[in-house]
Amino acid sequence: MNAPLPKAGDLVYVTRAATVQFIKPIWCRVIRVLDWITYDGWCWLDVYQLDAKGDAVVRRSIFVQPAKLQRQQPAPRPRAQHDQRHSPGARRPCPSDEARTAARIES
Repeated sequence: MNAPLPKAGDLVYVTRAATVQFIKPIWCRVIRVLDWITYDGWCWLDVYQLDAKGDAVVRRSIFVQPAKLQRQQPAPRPRAQHDQRHSPGARRPCPSDEARTAARIES
């Protein structure tokens, strides 16, 4: 019986046991499982390789044994960069033309 295939969004740790493509293990976020013909117990994955902060740095197609992938569940979501600068409640409406004109006259 074959191991279940990873799903889009899963975070996997790809070690030498899972593939011969990399000497050092890498963290990846799965984009999709490719429907390519392979040997039994192997599959091709489209993934984003992640850096130490969890940000995608390289897109790769990798040949792996799904049974030997180390999975982190549930997969954390990438952090949005704009969330740190603004919160939705902090937005102010743009002043009208009349208010801008009045502000220029007062100063």
